[in-house]
Amino acid sequence: MPRMSKRDKEEWNYFLNDRGRITYNELCRKCDRDCKQSFRAVIIQCPEYNSKRSKKKRQ
Repeated sequence: MPRMSKRDKEEWNYFLNDRGRITYNELCRKCDRDCKQSFRAVIIQCPEYNSKRSKKKRQ
């Protein structure tokens, strides 16, 4: 795997972990959408995420 350039590191700084690898939030890891959020984010707001504990809407 090639190293990141200085410019790329500055751009991805919020996503880089202590090992210098891009890391996403737990809820975003298996998601196939491109709206991934950083592991540093505390509050997640994703219209596609449905919690198993939330009340289901009746149709």
